[in-house]
Amino acid sequence: MPELNLDGLVGPTHHYAGLAYGNLAAMTHAGAESSPRRAALQGLAKMRLVMRLGLPQGLLLPHDRPNVGWLRQLGFAGPDDEVLAAAAAEDPGLLALASSASAMWTANAATVSPAPDTADGRVHLTVANLATMPHRAHEWPGTLAQLRLAFRDSRFFAVHEPVPAAFGDEGAANHLRLAPDHGASGVEVFVHGPPDVAGPFPARQSRRASAAVARRHGVRHALLTPQAPEAIAAGAFHNDVVAVANGPVLLAHERAFAERNRLLAELETRVPGFTAVEAPEARVSLGDAVTSYLFNAQLLSLPGRMALVLPAEAREMASIWRWLEDVVADPANPIHELHVVDVRESMRNGGGPACLRLRIALSEEALAAVDPRFLLDERRLDALEALVERHWPSRLVPADLVEPDCWAAARAARRALLGLLGIAPAELGEA
Repeated sequence: MPELNLDGLVGPTHHYAGLAYGNLAAMTHAGAESSPRRAALQGLAKMRLVMRLGLPQGLLLPHDRPNVGWLRQLGFAGPDDEVLAAAAAEDPGLLALASSASAMWTANAATVSPAPDTADGRVHLTVANLATMPHRAHEWPGTLAQLRLAFRDSRFFAVHEPVPAAFGDEGAANHLRLAPDHGASGVEVFVHGPPDVAGPFPARQSRRASAAVARRHGVRHALLTPQAPEAIAAGAFHNDVVAVANGPVLLAHERAFAERNRLLAELETRVPGFTAVEAPEARVSLGDAVTSYLFNAQLLSLPGRMALVLPAEAREMASIWRWLEDVVADPANPIHELHVVDVRESMRNGGGPACLRLRIALSEEALAAVDPRFLLDERRLDALEALVERHWPSRLVPADLVEPDCWAAARAARRALLGLLGIAPAELGEA
């Protein structure tokens, strides 16, 4: 049973405005110059690597930005350019929120339950409401439109609207699935914020949102477990900054979960062949794990082995790289390959290789039912790279977002992308 990786293509308004409170990388780089072109090319190179490793690879599109419709909901009126000009003059920070390219992090697009786990035998996807961060809370309608187009065959897929915004849901970034293999029934672990967070940063995932997603998907074997408060305080705003799972393997920092012992005991009992590969604090500090995004990696099933796709920052930290080399050298561990990718443009805004993808285990028949315009091959990747080279800006600072030329360029880039893929704006509910 294959696993489709759906990566977000970085949009032409990718910028560093420090919009994500609690995301240390995003806060650190606030105001710096970004390169939307380099960011998109780095993401496409990672997609090409995963595809060449033998996995199906797809993409989700950058959203239409700046989000004029959202600004109209906030009281600005008139034609698009008048709305944007008024927002730029009155509240440039609000325009930065409306211009966010954060939909590139598709690990937050939705929570996915594969068919072997669900009561009706279909793949279920619930779009995340991302309610805790203003720059992300207006993403879900665009994400929902894309997922309903890509997975519109109701024989295989059910795509749900977000849970109510009163209960923050951050999608697959706080969701783990463990099973003997992708085609077997699994245990889905929904990681939520602890009841009381006394640290400097908020918990983004509500327990009630996690429980609601498990119920609406009809998940037969669900576990709800809290994040460790110290992980959130260290900058692990999502659980996927400190843990990743694949098949029967959990790769995590030993301080990722508030109820670590109970969780590991449950998984040992309920997942055949369960293996925990934990980084001890004595070798990999929680701070270094967060800074390097060691665990924000893609753990992939390949024939007879597993591979880990890591950000370059993990290789550059000597203590972390030594620990990883020990992991792959140990025959008792199932992870045998390390692949390093450069996604620095994403990393500087607080998202690594795993943030950039939504993973969906599905049957060959279900994969054939996915809208092919969202799937990639070498030829399409070549065409996307050429398009990015032509249309994506080479540099951008937050102050540029108030310029009409920036808005026009972003619109032109997205029109060219939709044209390349053969997707009409009306199919996504856009004018």
